[in-house]
Amino acid sequence: MPHPSHPGTDLRAWQEAYRSGSLSPEDLREILATDAHDTAWITPPDPVRIGRELDLLASRLAEVGGDPGELPLYGIPFAVKDNIDAVGWPTTAGCAAFSYEPDRDAPVVARLRRAGAIVAGKTNLDQFATGLVGTRSPFGVVPNPHDARIVSGGSSSGSAVVVARGTVPFSLGTDTAGSGRVPAGLNGIVGLKPTRGRFSTSGVVPACRSLDCVSLFARSVSDAEFLAGLLEGFEESDPWSRKPDLSAPTGPSPSFRVGVPSILEFHGDETAKKAFDHALEHARSIGATLVPVEWAPFAELAGLLYQGPWVSERMVVLEELLATDPGAVHPVVRGIVEKASAFDAVDTFRAEYRRVELAREIQVSLSHLDALIVPTAPIAPTIEEVLDDPFGPNTRLGTYTNFANLADLCAISVPSAPRADGIPFGVTFLAPAWHDHALARIARRWEGGADETPVRSSTLRIAVLGAHLSGLPLCHQLTERGASLVETTATASDYRFFALPGSHPRKPGLRRCLPGEQGASIQVELWDLPIGQVGSFLGLVPAPLGIGTLELIDGRSVKGFLCESHALEQAEDITSHGGWRAYLASSLGEP
Repeated sequence: MPHPSHPGTDLRAWQEAYRSGSLSPEDLREILATDAHDTAWITPPDPVRIGRELDLLASRLAEVGGDPGELPLYGIPFAVKDNIDAVGWPTTAGCAAFSYEPDRDAPVVARLRRAGAIVAGKTNLDQFATGLVGTRSPFGVVPNPHDARIVSGGSSSGSAVVVARGTVPFSLGTDTAGSGRVPAGLNGIVGLKPTRGRFSTSGVVPACRSLDCVSLFARSVSDAEFLAGLLEGFEESDPWSRKPDLSAPTGPSPSFRVGVPSILEFHGDETAKKAFDHALEHARSIGATLVPVEWAPFAELAGLLYQGPWVSERMVVLEELLATDPGAVHPVVRGIVEKASAFDAVDTFRAEYRRVELAREIQVSLSHLDALIVPTAPIAPTIEEVLDDPFGPNTRLGTYTNFANLADLCAISVPSAPRADGIPFGVTFLAPAWHDHALARIARRWEGGADETPVRSSTLRIAVLGAHLSGLPLCHQLTERGASLVETTATASDYRFFALPGSHPRKPGLRRCLPGEQGASIQVELWDLPIGQVGSFLGLVPAPLGIGTLELIDGRSVKGFLCESHALEQAEDITSHGGWRAYLASSLGEP
């Protein structure tokens, strides 16, 4: 049972609880208390570590002037798969002999902490992220919270389970072969696997470094996409980080064509087949035109991941440990990784050539579609079945996931109606790299059943006039989201400009002139902000500021910062300066 002070399962509930004062960060000491033997955790929440997290939150709050409104994830706990580094928590990758204390956060953890979130604990996984079942861990098998006989899915088993239980509203996993999707499907939650390189994988113990992705688990598509907006961003220090393709579509086309595999394989699970038939009916009900897609290239590419030389990539991390302490490696994981010796360099190049050919076929087959829909997991095996046969069920669970990163696709798994036996059932939407925002819109349509008008522009032009100006303290909120500076210009001549008292960093307020009032043109910068980043950016805008429509000196209208009039009654009128930089230059204070 959740603690009486627990605000709920999604981000909105947590944010509202903090805004209303019904929840305090100190309450997390009790809310997050857990059974030390709970196998979902490797390092569970404990009073000492949670205390350190609260100290970090207090320091972060001080950095933004003590205003929780400046931190979109203020005080919200999240779980971290135990192959991702978080300072203050050991990283084990599911292997005690491998354990180490990281000296810096993985960038994905750092970004969430910077937004005010706190690490609740490190979660269990199939050791070294090698598996899709949640049973390959020396720290214990992770059962499914909906039916303890059923696997939770892996390798991100613990991260999925603590979100499914409602302990935390979101968590980080990883996804190389389906580890961020299969557990989502089997636990009835959302699993977002981004385009490779959209989120940094620095500070992540590699499985297959060339294919790895950090993934998200959440209770809704909106939560997942909001969090993705905070996590994404090009990291120069990460050689696997990639800059986004801003020409990619950000919503489904009017025709809304969704591909369906020409051959559907459920490995004898008729209950799963019926659940997917029901899902296809739901897809039609939200306006999708279903189009058969030749499945042979997907199936062949999926087979390459574990039956080809990519298994050798897993040996890069494990080679030394296997040489010095092979008993520390889970026997099933060890058996998989030791297959690396069966492949040589010629095999590797030959397989890579075939991967490129198959990926091209897949890209062409998806080019006239908005997305591909597949079952997230075609079976729901019991823990007993997996322990009796460690390889067969695991392989079958990867039927609709293993190919995604090899083909450079993005994906999101969303809950569908449960199977007839009550076990959760999910479907996954996939599309080419950088179609992440389009997939999110499709998934929101699926989730709510509501049609949406496709976004036709990949960016929103926004005017900034204060602390977000280039070189000033809040400009990073734009640059971290991939925004680009377009030009410096000015508003029309009928605006009044004010310095807001008590704000940190210092901020101005702008309003349109009242009737009979004389105004001036105020200098602004125009930035193009990727559409997918707008939500997370707006979440950082504190009252009394808001985004409205500004008229520019040349007659154009753009979105920009305006201020509620009541907040300007005690503010200093700085209209005569003509802009924030000019005011700062004349002021004795620092920006």
